[in-house]
Amino acid sequence: MSEINQMERRLFLSGAAVSGAGVVLAQRVEVRKSGQGRLAISLDRLVSDGSPEGQLFVKVLRADLLRSGYFEERASGASVVLAGRVLRGQELRAEVQAVQVADRKRLMGRAFSGPVNATRALAHRVADAVVLGVTGQPGMASARLALVGNQSGHKELYVCDVDGANVRQVTKDRSIVVAPAWMPDGQQVLYTSYKGGYPNVYQTGRRGALARFGGLNASAAVSPDGRSMALILSKDGNPELYVQSLSGGGLRRISSTRRANEASPCWSPDGSQLAYVSDSAGRPHIYVVNLKGGAPRRISRAGSENVAPDWGRNGQLVYCSRQGGRYRIVVANPQSGVSRVLPLDGADYEDPSWAPDGRHVVVSRSVHYRSAIYLLDTQEARSIALLKGTGDWFSPACTR
Repeated sequence: MSEINQMERRLFLSGAAVSGAGVVLAQRVEVRKSGQGRLAISLDRLVSDGSPEGQLFVKVLRADLLRSGYFEERASGASVVLAGRVLRGQELRAEVQAVQVADRKRLMGRAFSGPVNATRALAHRVADAVVLGVTGQPGMASARLALVGNQSGHKELYVCDVDGANVRQVTKDRSIVVAPAWMPDGQQVLYTSYKGGYPNVYQTGRRGALARFGGLNASAAVSPDGRSMALILSKDGNPELYVQSLSGGGLRRISSTRRANEASPCWSPDGSQLAYVSDSAGRPHIYVVNLKGGAPRRISRAGSENVAPDWGRNGQLVYCSRQGGRYRIVVANPQSGVSRVLPLDGADYEDPSWAPDGRHVVVSRSVHYRSAIYLLDTQEARSIALLKGTGDWFSPACTR
């Protein structure tokens, strides 16, 4: 009998339906919900061996699960019990399972291991497995952020975990960095830097500029297959939308608006379309264009300014819209055009980026000319601070 099955036997009485070691996924079941549609879950049976790493693991895992938006912690009356233990040896080992209380059905159970010096990463991985096993939905705990920070009078590129931990400065250009975007593998970042006095596109881990045409080179976004990038160039006059092969050459102009400006392209999940900003109608609005041909379609209607679109794996667009004197976050269906404004507080919310769970959006939130990074739950319109209080933070981009 595996250690996980022994633990289940001890914790949930005999007679529970269990399977062998490894990943066990039962049919998703209706469980009693609490709060705003959250699952009532007990976390009291997560046990640490007392080591600093074990205690940190339990702390991070608990925070990840509550941040996911799917769970509300309850000591009693829970629908789901999460039980497990974490042991520190030459590596960190965690054994975790989730059981539905009503019929003792195990929704997930698995052993995980990882380096001792990567405790937080292991906890994030376990949290995503729990979310998927219990809800059938992808998690976001293992995602990372690329963002711009102004900590010393210069806007530099930083990366961190999606919970705001492990902040690391990437560039030291002593200039202005804008528009970070992840490569599909989640390892490298594209960004625009004004080092040398001109805005060019760069990639972390690579020498020299990725795009250095005359004029503006900005807002590069890589296609889902990793073969092409969309970007904004002004080499022929106004800022226009282009697509270029990452292997070099193959530059293709997508927009042709002589008296307008384009900005901020992003790819559809299947790579067949681009969403971007254009002021061809007099004010900045969100448009979608099919790369196989056809006229661009305008998506945004309300608001005096609509900018910074991001196209999630869930097929939904999110963007920033100036309405009622504030920048607000809008979620829109690019096919039907139906949209909704998230009912948040009176702050300005900008630069939205979808998390991989298709539920949360990472944004910059500005109050009294200070900018911080927040996580927004698009289902509950709830916000959580991730990075604030130390300088200003802008333009978050989340790995998919």
